[in-house]
Amino acid sequence: MYETYYGLQENPFGITPDPRYLYLSKTHQEAFAHLFYGLRGRVGFIAVTGEVGAGKTTILRSLCTQLEETSYRLALIFNPRLTPIGLLQSINAEFGLSGRRRSLVALVRELNDFLLAENRAGRTPVLIIDEAQNLSAEVLEQIRLLSNLETARDKLIQIVLVGQPELADLLARPNLRQLNQRIVVRCRLDALDCAETGAYILHRLQVAGRADGALFTPTALQEVHRHARGFPRLINAICDRAMLVSYAASKGQVSPGDVRQAAREVAGVELPGRPLNACLALLARIWRPLRRSAL
Repeated sequence: MYETYYGLQENPFGITPDPRYLYLSKTHQEAFAHLFYGLRGRVGFIAVTGEVGAGKTTILRSLCTQLEETSYRLALIFNPRLTPIGLLQSINAEFGLSGRRRSLVALVRELNDFLLAENRAGRTPVLIIDEAQNLSAEVLEQIRLLSNLETARDKLIQIVLVGQPELADLLARPNLRQLNQRIVVRCRLDALDCAETGAYILHRLQVAGRADGALFTPTALQEVHRHARGFPRLINAICDRAMLVSYAASKGQVSPGDVRQAAREVAGVELPGRPLNACLALLARIWRPLRRSAL
C-alpha cells in the first residue's frame, strides 16, 4: 500500500518468516552457533526456547537454508498436537517415506531402515519440531525413544525441540527426566535491546530497497522499542502500521507520534478519527478517478 510512496520494492515488515530479512542480534547469533554445533557434533537432542514473536521460526527457516542437501535430510513438524502414531506418520512422510503404516512398531522399523541408509550415505537426518511446548508427555516419550535409534558410533537422528519458555518447564517434570537429561545443547532467544531494535528496523528497510536509513526518526525508533519490548514480530506489526499512519498523513518520515498511534491500534485500542480511516479515505480519492477513466 505504501511501498511505492516510500521508495520500497516490497513490504519490509511482513509477519511471515523470511530468511532474507534475518537480522542476527547477539542472542540470534548465539542460537545459530548452538544449533550448528549441536547438529555437526551429532549430539542427539537440542532445545531452543523463546517468547512468542522472538524469532524462533525465522531462525529455523534460515538454518534450513544453510544446511547442505548433500549432508542433511530435514523433517519439519509444525503441528505437534498429535498422537504418538500420528507423530511418527508425519515424521516418516516428511522424510519422504510412505508413513501409512498403522502400528508404532512398523513405523519405527520403516524409519530405522531409512536412518540406517542415510547414515551409510553420509547424511544426517534432522527432525525439527516447532511449538514443542504443546507436546503431550506421551508424545515426548516417543520422541525420546527415537533417540535410541543409533549405531555403535552415531546417533542416527538429530532432534531439535523448539518452543516457548513453557517448554523448559515441561521438560523439567519428573516423569520426563530421562528426556531432559539427553538434551545436550540448549539455547534461549531473548528480546532485542534498543540499539538492536533500531538496527533490525533499518536492516529490513534496506532489504526492501530503502538504504538511506531516514524513514524513521531516531526518536521514532526508540518508541518502537518501548512499545514492542524488543520482540521482532511486534516490531514488524507496529512499524507496518506506523508507516501506514504516516502515509495516510502524506508525511515523508515516520514520527514518534505515528509510532504511538500505531502501537495503540496494534493493541486494539479504538480511537476517534483513526489514521486508518484517513488512509481508507485517501484510497477512495485515488480509486474514484481511476474508476472514471476505466469507464
